[in-house]
Amino acid sequence: MRKILFILLLTTQFFFAQSGFEKGNELYQKGKYEQAITEYETVLASHKHSAELYFNLGNCYYKLNKVASAIYNYEKALVLNPDDAEVQNNLKFAQKLQIDEIKEVPQVGFSKMLHDFTSIFHYNTWAWIGVGLSFLFLLFFIGYYFSQTALSKRIFFIGMFVFLFLVVVSVSSAISGKNHYENEKPAIVFATATEVKSEPQKAGNTAFILHEGTKVFVLEALDNWKKIQLTDGTEGWIDKNAIREVK
Repeated sequence: MRKILFILLLTTQFFFAQSGFEKGNELYQKGKYEQAITEYETVLASHKHSAELYFNLGNCYYKLNKVASAIYNYEKALVLNPDDAEVQNNLKFAQKLQIDEIKEVPQVGFSKMLHDFTSIFHYNTWAWIGVGLSFLFLLFFIGYYFSQTALSKRIFFIGMFVFLFLVVVSVSSAISGKNHYENEKPAIVFATATEVKSEPQKAGNTAFILHEGTKVFVLEALDNWKKIQLTDGTEGWIDKNAIREVK
């Protein structure tokens, strides 16, 4: 009986989630963006989310000229689907509405090479690649163990070490990618304008001012303050209520 109730509950939640999403799409097509947002938010309230849902929300807010909310939802969509070209393109359009123009300092040297390599795949994909390579390593080990000729043993022996090396590379890439994902904490400024202090207190000196829509990275938190870093490397303390973290 409990299993039946559980299945019915899941089915009902799925139905309402789909219904809200589809209603939101219909309202968006009719230009009723605020009502579409309400429908999309009901889907999020049911703990259902997807890159497409956040993308549609971002489009609604963009149409309403709400910069921070549009950028925030596009960024949420990219967390779930970082290679979506359409989301990336719309995000660029939304960023043009920002007041702040923060330059991005590019990575250089070995750290850039390492990040570029590990970013080729999602860390989950790297993990599955590692599993596949481990299986191939096992097959080559079996082949080496049961091989009868010196030449085949040599081939299987070399193959074992090649696959072992690739397993280490893939697992290391998975770990590096996951650490980068967990340690990177992007956030969007939602306050129309907010002061960034040189220290975590209201009496501190104002280092600079940020406006809505600007992307920052949270480094640490202290009481009602969060230490942030801009894409150009500038750091400061901001009221935690002035930003909203993407993940």
